[in-house]
Amino acid sequence: MRRPTRKVRVGDLWMGGDAPVSVQSMTNTDTRDVQATLKQIRTLAEAGCEIIRAAVPDQEAAEALARIKAACPIPLVADIHFDYRLAIASIQSGADKVRINPGNLGGRDKLLKVAAEAKKRGVALRVGVNSGSLDKDLAEAYSGPFAEALAESALRSTGMLLEQGFTDIVVSLKSSSVLETVAAYRAFSQKSDLPLHLGVTEAGTCYAGTVKSAIGIGSLLLDGIGDTLRVSLTGDPLEEIKAGRQILRSLDMLSEGITFISCPTCGRCRVDLAGIAAEVEKRLEGSRKKLKVAIMGCEVNGPGEAREADVGLAGGNGCLMLFRKGLPVRRIPEKDAVTELLKEIEML
Repeated sequence: MRRPTRKVRVGDLWMGGDAPVSVQSMTNTDTRDVQATLKQIRTLAEAGCEIIRAAVPDQEAAEALARIKAACPIPLVADIHFDYRLAIASIQSGADKVRINPGNLGGRDKLLKVAAEAKKRGVALRVGVNSGSLDKDLAEAYSGPFAEALAESALRSTGMLLEQGFTDIVVSLKSSSVLETVAAYRAFSQKSDLPLHLGVTEAGTCYAGTVKSAIGIGSLLLDGIGDTLRVSLTGDPLEEIKAGRQILRSLDMLSEGITFISCPTCGRCRVDLAGIAAEVEKRLEGSRKKLKVAIMGCEVNGPGEAREADVGLAGGNGCLMLFRKGLPVRRIPEKDAVTELLKEIEML
């Protein structure tokens, strides 16, 4: 059961409360290149990205944000570091939310100036606490960027905002350490009902980063903690969306898309199961159908082991058995297996 949190509007999307956990990413284009940035945003949105963030390193990027926002199909978040004036300029350019880091924004007065402009225009703020840029006094007091320091920094900054009547706040507490990240979110969630943006920062490349993120984000979601998430990976942000949606799908928290099941194979397998599974997964990528599809190596045990699947294949000797809900339907030659399975899925 999810922890009850306040509901915050970001563009036409809600975070917290009874809103579904959303998946987001960040562009890695130059924000000043409007067309390249929009092209990437559209690709990510088609893959299931629900919120997109873009870096705003200077005034030119803040101004470009207005042109991006005009054609952006999903809520747009401005990512700000160091200069509070860029946060204000991004709000004025139409950003739906602004991500600020209290550790490098320059103090209480600047934070409140940003909040005043955000409140005037109905824009949400994400207070993004990061172990790499923690408030100096807290880093020293806790002998490093430990979970308690991350939670304390977030509570301090959100407290300043709440005291001024600003409540459209989302919080993140990220570290490159999975254990530290999980502990920080757990500590903060015990003391605040603000919605939480989950993530393990600088998680790594696609393989290692996905594993770290799945453990950290998944652990928190199982605790009922979390209202939106980003899987931070080095490389193509499209992989972040795939990983984020898969994490939610694994926890039955995604209302659409294919749940893919395949066995690891063993000495009984007599077909190219790995190739078939890879091709089926690729062809079903992006499907909005809510189905469980199984690719199993053994026609003896396969259907029974995947009886909860809506449809699937179980390997034989040069052929595969098409099955539905664990019951055999017909045999298919190996060369036609992918095509016939996809036809069956299309009819469901």
